[in-house]
Amino acid sequence: MRNYLDELNEPQREAVLHKDGPIIIIAGAGSGKTKVLTTRIAHLMGAHGIDAFNILALTFTNKAAKEMKERVEKVLGNSEARNLYIGTFHSVFARILRAEANKIGYPNNFTIYDTDDAKSVIKTVLAELELDPAYYKPNTVYNRISSAKNSLIGPAEYINDPTIQQEDARANRPMIGQIYAAYANRCFKNGAMDFDDLLFKMYILLKNHPDALSKYQRKFKYIMVDEYQDTNTSQYEIMKLLGAMHENICVVGDDAQSIYSFRGATIENILQFEKDYDDVKVVKLEQNYRSTKSILSVANEIIGNNKNQIPKKLWTDNTPGDKIKLVRTATDNEEGKYVADTIQEEKLRNHYFNKEFAILYRTNAQSRAYEESLRRMNIAYRIYGGLSFYQRKEVKDFIAYLRLVVNPQDEEALKRIINYPTRGIGKTSMDRAVLAANENNITLWEVLTSAATFGYKAGTLEAINNFVLMIKMFQSELQKKNAYDLAIIVGKSTGIVKELFNDKTTEGLARYENTQELLNSIKEFTETPMNEEDGEVGDKSLGSYLQQITLLTDTDNDKEDADSVKLMTIHAAKGLEFSCVFVGGLEETLFPNAMSINTREELEEERRLFYVAITRAKKKLWLTYANARYRFGQLQQNEPSRFIDEMPGDFIDRSFAGGGIRNQGGNGHSNNWGGGAFDKTGAGGTSYKTADNPFKKEEKSRPAYLIPARPQAKEHTPTADFAASDTSNLQPGQKVEHQKFGFGDVIKMEGAAHNPIATVQFELNGEKKIMLNYAKLRIVE
Repeated sequence: MRNYLDELNEPQREAVLHKDGPIIIIAGAGSGKTKVLTTRIAHLMGAHGIDAFNILALTFTNKAAKEMKERVEKVLGNSEARNLYIGTFHSVFARILRAEANKIGYPNNFTIYDTDDAKSVIKTVLAELELDPAYYKPNTVYNRISSAKNSLIGPAEYINDPTIQQEDARANRPMIGQIYAAYANRCFKNGAMDFDDLLFKMYILLKNHPDALSKYQRKFKYIMVDEYQDTNTSQYEIMKLLGAMHENICVVGDDAQSIYSFRGATIENILQFEKDYDDVKVVKLEQNYRSTKSILSVANEIIGNNKNQIPKKLWTDNTPGDKIKLVRTATDNEEGKYVADTIQEEKLRNHYFNKEFAILYRTNAQSRAYEESLRRMNIAYRIYGGLSFYQRKEVKDFIAYLRLVVNPQDEEALKRIINYPTRGIGKTSMDRAVLAANENNITLWEVLTSAATFGYKAGTLEAINNFVLMIKMFQSELQKKNAYDLAIIVGKSTGIVKELFNDKTTEGLARYENTQELLNSIKEFTETPMNEEDGEVGDKSLGSYLQQITLLTDTDNDKEDADSVKLMTIHAAKGLEFSCVFVGGLEETLFPNAMSINTREELEEERRLFYVAITRAKKKLWLTYANARYRFGQLQQNEPSRFIDEMPGDFIDRSFAGGGIRNQGGNGHSNNWGGGAFDKTGAGGTSYKTADNPFKKEEKSRPAYLIPARPQAKEHTPTADFAASDTSNLQPGQKVEHQKFGFGDVIKMEGAAHNPIATVQFELNGEKKIMLNYAKLRIVE
C-alpha cells in the first residue's frame, strides 16, 4: 500500500490524522475535500483497524458515494470498502428503515414515492376534499408538506401550531393541515413513503425506539457527513442522535456554498457546529487546485461581501490565466448567440471539446435562447434537470408493474397500469373501486381481490379477476427469480413490450428502445456486487432494484463521456467543474433574483450562488447580461446586477461590456468602463475583424451583440423623508420620485396586470421603463 499521506498538503494531512472526537473540515471550492474524506476513511481502516461495518459516510448524490467507495478501495488495495455504509442520506436511511419497518408500522417492502407519485396522491386528496384548485394547487401543497417534514413537523403538530395555521389562513389555504393528515394516512395505507419520509421516519424511528437508536449508535462508531452546509433540520437532528454515543463525527463543507435554503437546508448547521460539541477540531482547506488565480481572486472578492460566514481565504499555485470576460448584449437572444459563437471559436482555436463547456443560469427559463443558438450552430448539448430517463412514460409504466408486484398496496402504481394495455377496466370501474376502498377503509388492492362483492358487471369482473390473478402469479415468483428474470416475465405477460414493439412510428421505436434500456439496467444490477451484510449477500431482488433507481439523482444519470455542452441552473452545478464556464443573466431581479433580496440572509445566499457559479470554472469564465429580456411574455429593460460592482477590476476584461454602467466597483477598484470600447480603431477599443474572429464575415457594422453603452445615471439624492408609495393605481400624468433617477412624470402605463411597467420621463436621466413590482417610487402629486 502506497504512502497516501505523502499526497496530502498540511491541512489535509491534519484532517486525515485526527481520529477521535468531533471535527469540522471547512473545505473551500476545489480544495480536495473528497480526497480528504476518502483518505480519512482509508486511514481509519488501514492505520487504526476500524471495521468498515462501523463507519457511516453520508453524501448528497449516489455518484459522490460511488466515487468515495472506489477511492477508498484504491487506497487500501483491497475490497473491504464494499462493507462501508457509504451512500446518500436517503439511500442509507431507506436501507435501515426496511430492516426496522415493523417498528413504525410499515411493511419492509414499502414503496418509495417519487415527487410525481406524491403529487398524484395529493391531487387525489384535493379532489376528495373538493377544495378550490385556485388556492390548493398540488405543487404548492406538496412543497408546504415537504417543508413541514424537513422541519420534523408531523400532521398533528402542524394542525395544532397556531403560527402555522395563521400563515395558511393568510394564504387562503386553511385546510393544508387536514390535507397533510389525509396524505400521510393515504401513504401509510398504501405502504409507501415519499422522499421526505425517509428522513422524517428515520428520525421517528430513532427518537421513539431506544432499542433501534442504541443499535445504530453502537454500530456507527465513526460518522462522516459530506456537504454539511446543505443539511436540513431533520438531517441535523438524525446526525445528533446517531453520533451522541461516541461523538466521532466528522463534517465536511463550505458555508460559502450553502445555496439550498429553498429545500430546507440551513447554513446555521455548519456555522454552529463548534457550539454543538465540546473540543471540536477545526481544519480549513484553503488551497484551491481547480481554478486560475484570476477566477479565484474574483470569487474571493465576491464572497468577502457576505457578513454571515466562516472567515477563510482561498489561494492557488495555478497560473494567473485569462481575465474574466464581462459581456453585455442587447437582448437575451443575442446573449445566446454570443455564447454559441464563442464556444465554436474556442473549440476551433483552442481545441476544446463540447463537454468542457458549461452554461449556467439562475432560472430554467433562460435555457431557451442558448438552446436555439446551439442548435443553429449544430453544437451538441445536454440539459441537466430535463426529463430523466426514469420519468419517461413508458419507463414509468413498466416500473409501475414492477412496483405493484413488490407492494400490491401501492395505489399509485395500481391506478397507473390497471388498464394499460387496455383490458376493459375503465375509469368508471376504477372510480367505483376507489369509492369502495374509502368507504370500507381498505386498500384498492383489497377491493380488486374481492371484486365479486362490489357489484361489478360480468365482463368487468372477469377483467379484474384476470388482472389480480396475473399480479399474484408475478408475486409467486418474487422469492424464486432475480430482478431481471422477473422483469422479463412481467414485460411479456402484460403485453406492454409487445405493444410498444408493434408501434412502428419513430416515437414508438424510441419508446420501445427505452424499455429495452430499462431491462438492460436491471440486468446490469443483477450482475453487480452488493454490500455483504444483514442478509443482503447477493441481493438481486426486484425490491432492491426498485429502491436503487428511485433514489437516483439527476447527476447520477449523466453519461460523463458524452461530448456535449452542459446547460444547467447554478443550483444543479454545485459539485461540478468545467474548463470553460458561461454564467448568464447577470441582471437585477434575475440574479440576484427579485424574490431573494428582501433580507440580508436572502441576498447573501444569492451571493453564495454567484460564488458557486464562478468557482465551477477551471480555466476560462464569461459573465453575460442583456439590456432587454423577455420575461412573463413582456420585454423588460434590465439593470446590471449589483454583483458586477463587487468584482475586482484588475481581473475583469470589460471590453465587451460597453461604457458608462458604473464608475466604481463596490470594492474600491477603478472600473473605467467608458468610451470607445467598440470602436473599430482607437485607444482602449477592441478590434473586431475577421483576423480576430474567423467565424464572422468581415463587416462594416458592429456585431449585433456588441452594443453601445447606455448613459450613466446622473446622481440624485433622495428626499429626506422618502417613503415608497402604493403604485398599484399609478396613472399617466402623475409626478413621482425615484431614489436613483430623481423626479419624473409618468407618461405611459403598460404590461400585464400582475407585472405593470411605467414609462417615466425623468428630469435628470431621461425616459426609462420602471417595473413597479420591484422599483420604489414616491408619488409626489
